[in-house]
Amino acid sequence: MLYLLYLLKEDFLFFNVFKYITFRSFGAGVTAFLLSIVLGRVLIQILVKMRLRENIRVDGPIGHQSKIGTPTMGGAFIVIAVAISTLLWVNLTVGPVWVVLLFTLGYGLIGLTDDVLKLKRRKGMRAKVKLSCQVFLALVLIVILLYLVKGFTMSLRVDQISSFPFTSVMFPFFKKAIFNLGWFYVPFAILVVVGTSNAVNLTDGLDGLAIGSMTIVAATYIVFAYLAGNLEFSRYLQIPYIPGSGELSVFLAAVGGACLGFLWYNSHPAQVFMGDVGSLALGAAIGSVALIIKQEILLILVGGLFVAEAISVIIQVASFKLTGKRVFRMAPLHHHFELHGWSESKVVIRFWIVSIVLSLIALSTLKLR
Repeated sequence: MLYLLYLLKEDFLFFNVFKYITFRSFGAGVTAFLLSIVLGRVLIQILVKMRLRENIRVDGPIGHQSKIGTPTMGGAFIVIAVAISTLLWVNLTVGPVWVVLLFTLGYGLIGLTDDVLKLKRRKGMRAKVKLSCQVFLALVLIVILLYLVKGFTMSLRVDQISSFPFTSVMFPFFKKAIFNLGWFYVPFAILVVVGTSNAVNLTDGLDGLAIGSMTIVAATYIVFAYLAGNLEFSRYLQIPYIPGSGELSVFLAAVGGACLGFLWYNSHPAQVFMGDVGSLALGAAIGSVALIIKQEILLILVGGLFVAEAISVIIQVASFKLTGKRVFRMAPLHHHFELHGWSESKVVIRFWIVSIVLSLIALSTLKLR
């Protein structure tokens, strides 16, 4: 919406800055942060009055019993802040932005439904129903992207531009490592967005852990989205060029700003938990952006913390069912370290450090190829 102010540049030269993605990304981040702070103060009071409280694991670490009574569904003000900020600062004529925003809201709605049902029955939505809804929305997303984006171009050599279908996947660290998955891309893409969404959800078990890590991941993908939308930069760095994807950096800046605002209230000791409405929406946002800018494989590295948390649960469940023994003291992974003697704050900060290191390695792939 504010993007259109650049049309007034002939009369007011200052308005020309609204044309630049970098300026609007900064504006979106600040706006989302402030909205998250303001909305958080109001909604937390409402959640407390309505007694919408998180169900704490009875078999969890003893220290977590102090969290009983903490309000949940705080992720709602993350989603609201992201939506408002995005609509204010993004170029609304760019299709992929609408796709990502609506997809994020869709997953947020699934999470909200699950959170509400948890108030009536501890487990919330039935696992099969929840997963089916996630897969369905992911399938809709992929069909739309196949129609909307279709393909991308990439510079494999100097003065040589090659075209690839959208179903192609690029591997980081390697030149020319691009493979067309064909129809196999559909289940692969579903795995990316559904897996990312649920991995973020599993990580959200300690104060500030998931939201802090998500801020780092969003900041990293801001760089990749901006570069993917710039023809000259994408050619020089030999990454896929996706017209219009630069606007996704504005969206991601809104995500990052909203996450920082939520961290204000979610830092230890947390005043509010984000619930599934926040974790599922944020995971969907990052997963869908990764698909559009063709950095799906890189998500394994950038979101390595989320991947590790999810894998720890898979290993724990598989091991217990097959052998009757547990590999970890408790899953997800952050609980294992808690039971190993680490304080909650130490686990969170060390996991943030891991996320930062992984993101720096991911950014290095831009030149290592």
